[in-house]
Amino acid sequence: MDKAIEVKSLVKKFNDFVAVNDISFDVKRGEIFAFLGPNGAGKTTTIKMLTTLLHPTSGQILVNGYDPVKDQNNVRKSFGIVFQDPSLDDELTTYENMEFHGVLYGLDKKLMTNRIEELLNIVDLWDRKDSLVKTFSGGMRRRLEIARGLLHHPKVFFLDEPSLGLDPQTRTHLWNYVKDLNKKENITIFFTTHYMEEAERVAERIAVIDHGKIVAHGTLDELKKHTSTNTLEEAFLKLTGTEIREEEAGAADHLRMARRMWRRK
Repeated sequence: MDKAIEVKSLVKKFNDFVAVNDISFDVKRGEIFAFLGPNGAGKTTTIKMLTTLLHPTSGQILVNGYDPVKDQNNVRKSFGIVFQDPSLDDELTTYENMEFHGVLYGLDKKLMTNRIEELLNIVDLWDRKDSLVKTFSGGMRRRLEIARGLLHHPKVFFLDEPSLGLDPQTRTHLWNYVKDLNKKENITIFFTTHYMEEAERVAERIAVIDHGKIVAHGTLDELKKHTSTNTLEEAFLKLTGTEIREEEAGAADHLRMARRMWRRK
């Protein structure tokens, strides 16, 4: 099976701080892949390099066969993303947020209209299509972000803690849809989460990053066998310890950069 994502010897330094330290992994086309780690481990920095928001210090990346440094436009056209931080326009309606995204990607108007209705029905927001996003709860905003990220039928869908702040019913509904989409359209899913039971239930393969280095990767059974544990949460804690970590710095700044980038397309 060919690869949707290939990463070789990837390094990212911020002055003297090494955020990502010589990591290598690949994600098969059509796979659901979990990228796990404590706060500050390097997850979000890695996603930003995969999605053209940061340039690597060294190493190689291919996303759908394209280099995110040398061929940014083709990379951006081929993936969807749900950011860890909110990225909707509060002063636009639900429908306007979707439509704006579709226009950025140059979608055919009729196809875009049908796709918007389909996705907003999936996330139970069609009846709120004319509501301003600033009136939405956190869960409603996250559901809209997921619908928006899928609008252009991406080949790879990046989900950076997509279920953060969602109630269990909404989390279950969204993951069922994502899994169904993965099967029907062969979309590769690359996600991060702090809900270990979520990764345990959904992911086909898992990589664990800590202090900028990948400390384990493989299937759930392989990780449990490697750590002599019974659950993914036990394996994760054995690999990364129990010390409380700080968030990765600069997330809000990179979000603002991303929004400017999309609007220039």
